[in-house]
Amino acid sequence: MADEQWGAAMRLLWGPQPPAKPARGPKRGLTLEGIALAGVGIADAEGLAAVSMQRVAGELAVTKMALYRYVPGKAELVALMVEAALPVPGAGSVEGGGWRERLGVWARELYAGFRRHPWLLEATVGVRVMGPRELGWMERALAALDGCGLSGAEAMDAVVLVAGHVRGIAEQERAVGRPVGGGGDAGVGAGAEADEGRGAGRGAGRGGGPDAQLAVMLGEVMRVRGEEFPALGAVLASAAEQGGYDQALEFGLERILDGLGLLVARRVGGEGGR
Repeated sequence: MADEQWGAAMRLLWGPQPPAKPARGPKRGLTLEGIALAGVGIADAEGLAAVSMQRVAGELAVTKMALYRYVPGKAELVALMVEAALPVPGAGSVEGGGWRERLGVWARELYAGFRRHPWLLEATVGVRVMGPRELGWMERALAALDGCGLSGAEAMDAVVLVAGHVRGIAEQERAVGRPVGGGGDAGVGAGAEADEGRGAGRGAGRGGGPDAQLAVMLGEVMRVRGEEFPALGAVLASAAEQGGYDQALEFGLERILDGLGLLVARRVGGEGGR
């Protein structure tokens, strides 16, 4: 049953690659990488819903039937696109850093990847076949927690917790239409992602991020009914004065790492808070 459900994607991502040119079909040979990049380009420009076998075939100037000789369907196509859009894991790792620094860098690079390719938020949910690069990202996060005294389940839950926070902020930004770094290139440079990650959640986009946009909306309400919500009014005024909007990614990430630090410290006798 598993082979019927995931066998094709498993073979495409992990198994022997198909020949460069099919035995029958167009003279021009396709490659899995070229097919994936064509899909990534469409998704970056128009969203994942715009990707279809017909559209990708058109981008590659081949028939849909020719494309089917390489990729059996859209599910497998999306799996290849995810693998192509993710950067090589470890490219932005912190050599010699502690677990907290390494996991923080990992989270910010993941966020930058979602900003660069927002359709990944849709494509990386549910039970599915993950490719070498995607598993490499999981490996890198778990490796950051190696030696912290956590059980396997705790380490996995910690990674899921951090990733969930990152996804939540990226989803909010996508919902309010905040501009993201687009483009059809699948090989996102680690340096560019790190730069995006350092500015993450700080209102860098047109009109600010979700926190700033929410504050604008609430400001309109508070001008009319503000006396009914004095605590909210005080918080909004303080945030506006201190420029504290759109820091949800960093604030949440640091608090999650604080909590993990307490757990790690209990496991290893006070050495894990660094």
